[in-house]
Amino acid sequence: MFSRVASSLAAFARMTVPVSIVTGSALLSVSLAMTPTSSTTLNADSKERTYIMLKPDAVNRRLIGEILSRFEKRGYNVVGLKVLTPSRELAEAHYAEHKERPFFKGLVDFLTSGPVVAIVIEGDNAVATARTMIGVTKPQASAPGTIRGDLSIDVGRNIIHGSDSVESARREIGLWFRPVEIVDFKPVDHAWVYEK
Repeated sequence: MFSRVASSLAAFARMTVPVSIVTGSALLSVSLAMTPTSSTTLNADSKERTYIMLKPDAVNRRLIGEILSRFEKRGYNVVGLKVLTPSRELAEAHYAEHKERPFFKGLVDFLTSGPVVAIVIEGDNAVATARTMIGVTKPQASAPGTIRGDLSIDVGRNIIHGSDSVESARREIGLWFRPVEIVDFKPVDHAWVYEK
């Protein structure tokens, strides 16, 4: 079964983005034929990149496709994508700014409780637009039409993380992705999304 899945994913990955799948205790990775680029640089069109993470609650509720499709329909390119269960060390590094806060341990415990989907999206004003699409931290205060406003209720289970600044995006992309896991490409529909 793994060979069939790997073969299908390899064909798909050559057209789109890097893929890693965790199944039980096995990690299945697929390499790309696309040109890798530095996780902190942008493509030739100088599009901005941001880091998006679908948390364990989103994965367990099977919301991956629903959430990813919102970014793609908006016109953003997925240039990095993988599924993994974060190590405690990675989760602590991700939430380092909250280390002295009383909720830090709970954040780390939750993030390491199951698989997450790590994503890099690229496009004009990606950081700010993604944050607007996601909604505010407290889902009940998020506007209808936002990801959190539509798909979550509790702040402790708010399903998604998005970088809050270009600097945070660079740091978080560097934490979660190796440069070879980020692709640089211009999709065929580029002219239908961007005027220039």
